Amino acid sequence: MKFSEPLVEGRLIRRYKRFLADVRLPDGTEVTAHCPNTGSMRGCQPENARVWLSESNNPKRKLKYTWELVETRPGVLACVNTARPNAQARHGIDAGVVVELAGYAECRSEVKYGGEKSRIDLLLSGHDSRPDAWVEVKNVTLDEDGAGYFPDAVTTRGQKHLRELMGQVAQGERGVLFFVVNHTGIDEVRPADHIDPTYGRLLREAVAAGVEVVAYRAALVNGEGEPSGSLALTEAVPVNLGA
Repeated sequence: MKFSEPLVEGRLIRRYKRFLADVRLPDGTEVTAHCPNTGSMRGCQPENARVWLSESNNPKRKLKYTWELVETRPGVLACVNTARPNAQARHGIDAGVVVELAGYAECRSEVKYGGEKSRIDLLLSGHDSRPDAWVEVKNVTLDEDGAGYFPDAVTTRGQKHLRELMGQVAQGERGVLFFVVNHTGIDEVRPADHIDPTYGRLLREAVAAGVEVVAYRAALVNGEGEPSGSLALTEAVPVNLGA
């Protein structure tokens, strides 16, 4: 999975109002980019960090640039665009990288489900021997000493999704929580009990009820090694639920 066009490098000045980021380009020009991330982005907005933006030629867009990648520390990249993980997960499934979800004939997005009126990220169906798989995709970018934590802020929406997945399992379907590890410095994924203890408790309850949890790392490339840069999932990483 690649970016459609080469990314534009810059230096982060500040992120503000959640959806805006000021960036200084190499020629000294300052631009305001769309920040497609509703989370806290904890650890992903260091002062003066190298960042990479995608550029749109759509004249109807208010902001020409979108913030895609950040260098959180030397040589370590994270993808902050939370519109990317669903496509990354689907591409990884289609490419056969995600072995746990192989063998399904059809994949649909945004299908209504559950008692709390949710929409599933990916619904896999048409397997010869396995029930349909209801897949919720989450973006992991919070790095603390090589461990990736989710969530990076309290998430009532994420808590709801865990309850919905448990409901699907109770009906004989597969419920799958898919962590897309969009940070090249993360070696395992853990629930962020220190940020959202309710989510951590519900995650362990969900696993005990039969919800499956998988995590795959993206080999992020900012365009220095490839003309346009890439976001492809490459390998599984362990999930450590702790106590």
